Amino acid sequence: MSSYVLGVDVGTTSIKAVLLERGSRTVVASQTLPTTSDLSDHSEIKAKEQDTGRIIDCLNRCITQLPGDKLKHVCSIGLSGQMHGLLFWKVKSGCDWSSGDHFTARDSSQLITWQDGRCSSSFLASLPRPDSHLNVATGFGCATIFWYMKHRPKFLEDFTVAGTIQDFVVSMLCGLDKCVMTPQNAASWGFFNTSTSQWNMDILKGAGFPVHLLPQCVPSGGLAGHTCADWHGIPTGTPVGAALGDLQCSVYSCMSVQTDAVLNISTSAQLSFAMPADFSPPDSPQAASSISYFPYFDSSYLAVAASLNGGNVVATFVEMLTAWMKDLGVEPSDQCLYEKLICCALKQDSSDLRVSPTILGERHAPLCLGQVANISASSLSLGHIFRALCCGLLVNITSMMPAEHLQQAGISRIVGSGSALARNQVLRQEVEKAFTQPVVYGQNADSAVGVAMVLCDRL
Repeated sequence: MSSYVLGVDVGTTSIKAVLLERGSRTVVASQTLPTTSDLSDHSEIKAKEQDTGRIIDCLNRCITQLPGDKLKHVCSIGLSGQMHGLLFWKVKSGCDWSSGDHFTARDSSQLITWQDGRCSSSFLASLPRPDSHLNVATGFGCATIFWYMKHRPKFLEDFTVAGTIQDFVVSMLCGLDKCVMTPQNAASWGFFNTSTSQWNMDILKGAGFPVHLLPQCVPSGGLAGHTCADWHGIPTGTPVGAALGDLQCSVYSCMSVQTDAVLNISTSAQLSFAMPADFSPPDSPQAASSISYFPYFDSSYLAVAASLNGGNVVATFVEMLTAWMKDLGVEPSDQCLYEKLICCALKQDSSDLRVSPTILGERHAPLCLGQVANISASSLSLGHIFRALCCGLLVNITSMMPAEHLQQAGISRIVGSGSALARNQVLRQEVEKAFTQPVVYGQNADSAVGVAMVLCDRL
């Protein structure tokens, strides 16, 4: 009788669930659904929040669309998801299982995502210096909690614990009386020392931080608990792994040798490769560096150029065109427009137009916003503009991790992954132009598959 690992990635725009057959390590079923959970920001604080209830509803629908006969034979469950962000909940009543074979969100906050912009540069400068090699930026969990301490302290009194969205799902599935978090997600919150796998407790307590909200740290690739109830046919008592970072799981799914670098372009974009086993990160943050070192597995690290600008920039461009066309009395669908843009750009091999697509800034350069240059009468077609936009995304990420850095690391191949790359042939063409190394595209290379593979290997 075959057994299966369920891998789930709770992404910024969609949820993907896969069933990995344990013996053959092959994906036998897969479902992806959009969460449509973004909330409108009517404030002036640049908030970026999502509806937790809609995310959990989407998760349940995604699981129900997997084959029921296989869900009965799931032997373990793995969760990955968007890093940096957080939500708050009450331990005893964060969800409701009264509907039967699934849970719904109850006493929990909205999800404040990694794209949140409420922590200004001046506010971040006012925070204590972390004992960590990683900088703290807006959208990071601990920075957001500091913001609530200053601006809405009463809000924090309603909750007993905090975590990422994937940590929340793990806690609800297992009925935990606390939140457990791996170093992969903890490091993305800030004020976490990856060398000791400890929060900066003394620093945080000294600043009056509500440390009781912080999750308990457990090893990446380890067990969080067991399901406390039947979940869409998956039996009670099924092992559940502690939630992992989406970047690390994406890399795990497709990095076959140490000389691979993985380029993932989904909502955002990351270019990463594995550091040698004996690598130790710097003792303190390198404020101006575009390369960070993220914890991976077994005390190892990934070198990562993590750009805030990826598929979200393309989506914003499509939304802008759609809005313009509505103003002109035409109402095309975003999907239709996206396909036409790709067709136009495929007819245009290159463009003299120069698009710097950093409309969200970058963590190492938050004030460096988007620009368009070298505009001429002959470069104003949609084909020129979309080609230049896709090219600009690659110019940006490769400027963050230059070719000589990859060469010094002995990188001999680029493995492409991510939803934006999978659906955009123009973007793939620009990837192949941007690197001297050969480019391959990972089959089933994504975070949901990666987290299932981790559990298959480690639990």
